[in-house]
Amino acid sequence: MQIFNWEKQTLKKINRPIGYEADKELIKKVSRIVFEVKAKGDSALLKFTRQFDGLLMPAKRIAVKESDINRAYEKINFAFVPLLKQVRDNVTAYYEAELRPSFTIKGNDGILLGKEYRPIERVGVYIPGGTAPLVSTVYMTLIPAKVAGVKEIAIATPPNRDTGEIDPHILVVADLLGVKEIYRVGGAQAIAALAFGTKTIRKVDKIVGPGNQYVAEAKRQVYGFVDIDMVAGPSEVAILADQDADPNYVTCDLLAQAEHFGGISYLVTTSKKLAETIKGRVEQGYIILVKNLKEGFDVVNEIAPEHLEIMTENPEDCLKYINHAGAIFLGPYSPAVIGDYVAGPSHVLPTSGTARYYSPLSAASFIKGSQIIRYTKEALAKVREPVRKLTEIEGLILHRISLESRFVDELTNSKAEKEKEKTNA
Repeated sequence: MQIFNWEKQTLKKINRPIGYEADKELIKKVSRIVFEVKAKGDSALLKFTRQFDGLLMPAKRIAVKESDINRAYEKINFAFVPLLKQVRDNVTAYYEAELRPSFTIKGNDGILLGKEYRPIERVGVYIPGGTAPLVSTVYMTLIPAKVAGVKEIAIATPPNRDTGEIDPHILVVADLLGVKEIYRVGGAQAIAALAFGTKTIRKVDKIVGPGNQYVAEAKRQVYGFVDIDMVAGPSEVAILADQDADPNYVTCDLLAQAEHFGGISYLVTTSKKLAETIKGRVEQGYIILVKNLKEGFDVVNEIAPEHLEIMTENPEDCLKYINHAGAIFLGPYSPAVIGDYVAGPSHVLPTSGTARYYSPLSAASFIKGSQIIRYTKEALAKVREPVRKLTEIEGLILHRISLESRFVDELTNSKAEKEKEKTNA
């Protein structure tokens, strides 16, 4: 790892990726895949499965059958099911506490304002698979959706290139969480199928879940036809440490990040001794030496990391100075790995600095709101004048007429009274 003394241009010097970027060739390739799946459906899925996964698969094999799920239980260790139940309880408890309730506000003259939250009806979840199936991503995406009340969840995950099967743990986790709609399809073609639908796969309303660069680019291209959680880049961790940090813990956590393909590691520290120690132990990543913790906070906020570990004397005291991070882990016994697997909050997090404006996947990610507005005639009468002025400024006269139509009887009565006064005179 190379050591940098912090200055404003440091992150530019290390060529850190900011936000999502795809090269023109990738954009073109993914666009072709998405267009073909949209136009040809299942036949395109089978073509790309053969091209990218090396599997010659009939259309009837796209959807996983009940018998496939039943056989999956026979292939896993018997201790896996109770282990999963413990994790499920952790994740469920967290998201049940996080859910937003609908609300109403009552005002004068019978005005009622509010918001009704309703779950998204149908969601597609992408689970990376193939040679390294991300089993934890199954429950980290399904449970927030289930807690939110999503009625229909469809999983797309690539089959193993040697066997054509889906990892049995993925099938078992999905089944235990009540999701049986699973498809053997991966990559950009899976995202396109979920977004536009095929004969076998019905269109969804939102797509969530991590994936490689093809998956990320496909999600970007279908956004607007469906909603997505985020467009994620390489996984990353930043560790903010002072002289009290255990170098062994720091080393292990930085090296763990390297297990992710393209993973990026940062050590931000006030300790030159720690920096020199880690430099000799870890090859990949960047060390940024800061004068004090205040400067360290500035660096961390500039990075806006996916995972932030704070290993300082009083980590809780640092929390109020952190404005941008996907998940924050406090203290030496809170490695990012517990967020990946058991703590509760989802490990689907914003990357590449997008924590400045994106939030982690949550139950709220699967809920949409409808605004509620109720006015009485008395309340409406009190806003006639401001509406009149605003519609005149914007040149939208029919908007004003829409409101004034509610008072036609008053206008009619007023004219009648004036006519009567003239006659009497």
